[in-house]
Amino acid sequence: MLKKQIKIAPSLLSADFCAMGEAMKNLKAWGADYAHCDVMDGVFVPNLTFGMPMVKALKKCAQIPLDVHLMIVKPEKYVMQFADAGADIITFHPDASEKTGAALKEIKARGIKCGLVLNPDKPLSLIEPYLELIDMLVIMSVYAGFGGQSFIRDSLAKIGKARALLNAAGRSDVDIEVDGGVGEGNAADILSAGANVLVAGSAVFGSPNPPKTISALRGALG
Repeated sequence: MLKKQIKIAPSLLSADFCAMGEAMKNLKAWGADYAHCDVMDGVFVPNLTFGMPMVKALKKCAQIPLDVHLMIVKPEKYVMQFADAGADIITFHPDASEKTGAALKEIKARGIKCGLVLNPDKPLSLIEPYLELIDMLVIMSVYAGFGGQSFIRDSLAKIGKARALLNAAGRSDVDIEVDGGVGEGNAADILSAGANVLVAGSAVFGSPNPPKTISALRGALG
């Protein structure tokens, strides 16, 4: 995999919520590719974060694309609102949706990248009907809902199977993003398994040198 394909998406869940504007400016300066926005509703996952107003506010000072991960029930009811708020990429969980295909098509019709997300206990079969529609597949390497969790090593095999599935379907262009417990210690394994987008929250925002951390994550394969 070419290094230029590797992208780093620091999760704003680990940023200082009192200084989100500064965090957005820092991400560009640090060399991040995306700003990952975790949207949680307290129903699909046992946590609450932020919604459309925050995404709209972030967009005003964003210098890199907003990668919006919806951890909400019936995401099809809200995807257009997040598109209007300024999301550049919208991903959601198919097991939370009653109209997965329709929601993906709506997002794509707006010229926005779309994708699906799988928790560690959800099979790849959930995304198979939608391989022609997605631009991104997100493999959760922790259970969605909270930052700072430890990486689940079984995720590496799932990443490899996902990449094989996409390649076999003629969709080698689809990004595989890995979210949860990502850091310098496991980035090489994750990239080697077939991922090319790394979500890193505490690894970046908790780093004494975030630009160096982002560079190390991107160059983990050497």
